[in-house]
Amino acid sequence: MQTSERLNLTFAALADPTRRAILARLATGEATVTELAEPFEMSQPAISKHLKVLERAGLISMDVDAQRRPRKLEPKRLQEAVDWIERYREIFEQSYQRLDALIEQLQAKPSGRKRAKK
Repeated sequence: MQTSERLNLTFAALADPTRRAILARLATGEATVTELAEPFEMSQPAISKHLKVLERAGLISMDVDAQRRPRKLEPKRLQEAVDWIERYREIFEQSYQRLDALIEQLQAKPSGRKRAKK
């Protein structure tokens, strides 16, 4: 899968507040579907659909531990998104710095217009 496809899946997965809450929970440690479903007023199948989206995006993975199948956070894909955002943040920061410099330059120039006396 290409980087742009992975980013599309990542940002689509992050667009939903329930999935972001799931990721926040998994940031504290692995959890089962039942544990992940507890704070939400939705069925376990609905939570499972959210988990599939997160798994497809590579943001979480499933371990097999005897009878349990806990999910865990996969930070690599989140880091790819952070790196992408950071590249654009740097570009915007440079643009803002150039704009600030231009504004300072314009403010430092004496106005060429004179006020007419009444």
